Amino acid sequence: MSDEGELPATLEGKNYSDPRIHDPHFKGPIVNRSCTDVLCCMIFILFIIAYILLGLVAWVNGDPRRVAYPTDSQGHFCGQKGTPNENKPILFYFNLLSCTSPSVVVNLQCPTRQICVSKCPEKFLTYMEIQFMYRKDRNDWTYYSQFCKSALLKPAKTLTQVLLDDDCPTAIFPSKPYLQRCFPDFSTKNGTLTVGNKTVFEDGSGKTRNAVELRAAANGINNVLDARAIGVKVFEDYATTWYWILIGLTIAMLLSWMFVILLRFTAGFLFWLFTFGVIGIIAYGIWHCYREYSNLQGQPSSHLTVFHIGIQTDISMYFQLKQTWFALMIILCILEVFIILMLIFLRDRIRISIAIGYIPTTLIYPVLTFIFLSICISYWAVIAVYLATSGVPIYKVIAPEGQCKHENKTCNPEIFNTTEIAKACPGAQCRFAFYGGKSLYHQYITTFQIFNLFVFLWLINFVIALGQCALAGAFASYYWALKKPDDIPPYPLFTAFGRAIRYHTGSLAFGSLILAVVQMFRLILEYLDKRLKQAQNNISKFLKCCLRCCFWCLEKAVKFLNRNAYVMIAIYGKNFCRSARDAFNLLMRNILKVAVMDRVTDFVLILGKILVAGCIGVLAFLLFTERLPMIIAGPTSLNYYWVPLLTVMIGSYLIAHGFFSVYAMCIETIFICFLEDLERNDGSAERPYYMSQSLLKILNEQNAQTKKQ
Repeated sequence: MSDEGELPATLEGKNYSDPRIHDPHFKGPIVNRSCTDVLCCMIFILFIIAYILLGLVAWVNGDPRRVAYPTDSQGHFCGQKGTPNENKPILFYFNLLSCTSPSVVVNLQCPTRQICVSKCPEKFLTYMEIQFMYRKDRNDWTYYSQFCKSALLKPAKTLTQVLLDDDCPTAIFPSKPYLQRCFPDFSTKNGTLTVGNKTVFEDGSGKTRNAVELRAAANGINNVLDARAIGVKVFEDYATTWYWILIGLTIAMLLSWMFVILLRFTAGFLFWLFTFGVIGIIAYGIWHCYREYSNLQGQPSSHLTVFHIGIQTDISMYFQLKQTWFALMIILCILEVFIILMLIFLRDRIRISIAIGYIPTTLIYPVLTFIFLSICISYWAVIAVYLATSGVPIYKVIAPEGQCKHENKTCNPEIFNTTEIAKACPGAQCRFAFYGGKSLYHQYITTFQIFNLFVFLWLINFVIALGQCALAGAFASYYWALKKPDDIPPYPLFTAFGRAIRYHTGSLAFGSLILAVVQMFRLILEYLDKRLKQAQNNISKFLKCCLRCCFWCLEKAVKFLNRNAYVMIAIYGKNFCRSARDAFNLLMRNILKVAVMDRVTDFVLILGKILVAGCIGVLAFLLFTERLPMIIAGPTSLNYYWVPLLTVMIGSYLIAHGFFSVYAMCIETIFICFLEDLERNDGSAERPYYMSQSLLKILNEQNAQTKKQ
């Protein structure tokens, strides 16, 4: 006799000694259960406790203000409230021309003094000019002194003393704030680069410089800030359009919800509407390609091909070729035929989801999953930021010419001028570099970031697994009710959710752990690929592609096995390994049915997701590009309109995926129960099928009693 949690080994001549097969009282998911995979549950809880402790430690040591505010040479924040720099939000560089030094690349810091100022300079002035002008008008010195390290009553020091003490800049020039930093106000006049309408200027040390040199120096630090520049602009676009994004995502949620409900109540009408809609859109694309191809046929340049024009940065050039439109027409024709064939196969199987109509609360569960995932993502992001900003100010030696042997060593700015380094390297400076420390915590920041990422992946997969197990338990309750809907237990979704949490947290954590490990290896592989991209040869590139392909396939296989294992856990309450084995054996005995059902279901659902994301994307495109001014006034002056557009489209796709995953889980659960039902019963009065007659008809299986009649 087989174990209670195992399936009969054979399909031919079913093993009726199995107590589950002839049990007339079997009504679905087993109620009397015991905890499974307790060891993994305990490990999972320990990891969560450690994750919480890591968050507390990072909260104490981190400071997100270090990301939001620029920092001067002493490590003080510019523009921070409650500090002397509260009204000085902009960072000013004394000698921007020194930013061409190699130190900029090594230390990500320009080797010149940096102070916080309230505004950027608006005109050309040198320290020597101020000394001369001070005798006639002191207002110019008042203006110039705001860019000095400390308040000086008058320009009494010589230029040499100023350079030695680093009290004031030797020159200032017209600048504008960029990323809260003062950068030269460049412009082009008759094709010539100028700064403040000048092509050449005095640098304050007796040398004449031109705008090209200044631009090269500014680019030295701009390259370091480019990523942050894009980030700031993206943040500005999000700040402008966040409520429109929320409106778009809300519409996507309602549209997805409506789509799933209509699939239950008006499956036939909606299916044919969806079918003809998709076929019609692609048919229009085929006709448009043919029309463009015919128009280009009679033109003198019709003989040109892709090989004639080569690689072009202007994509529109390719649309002037008839070859392009012919290729697109062929691709759309193949896609049209493929979609028609696939939709024909799916015509009846879409009705399997009838269980959703009897358990409407399952349509609310994606909202709960979204809340759990949002909490996990937010917690991970906050910890990552606090870990990245943990530490105390670290100062390092910076030499303007990069010739000092002590360069890049740590130093103390308060006593630096009295040390041997200052004497050995004239002109060297002790400047703020970054935030860090020598404590045990600071030495393992990178390890903590890896731990943060791994636990994040584990939690994300656990939340998804919990949802799949709870939904599987609810739909299995529907299937194994002999008289539907009378025998369906009350609150099946909440009951299944409670069972999953109480008894099977360890099993769900076990499956999630396996998937998280695979995903972690994939991320490490991608990271190494980016870090070692320049040092790769053809063999290493080939091995990298093979590994990426293998891990991608492995992740897909693990996800498929986990999902079916969670269905068996929801029904029989066994541990993860046994449930995965039973599910695998069951599916292998019905491999052809599984292949057809799984592929066509995925196909129609992904079309539904694209339909939802496409509809919302078209509306968002018209709104963010200001093409609906007569209907509604959208946001104006966006830096990148594609930022909120892609956010809305990707968010809509993910929301649709969340709702359609309920539909997919319903089909998959009922299909596994159907296979179990076929192996348990034969449709006789002693062993009747639990499936309804409509489900029998859909899946082309006949009741034994019907055969006799």
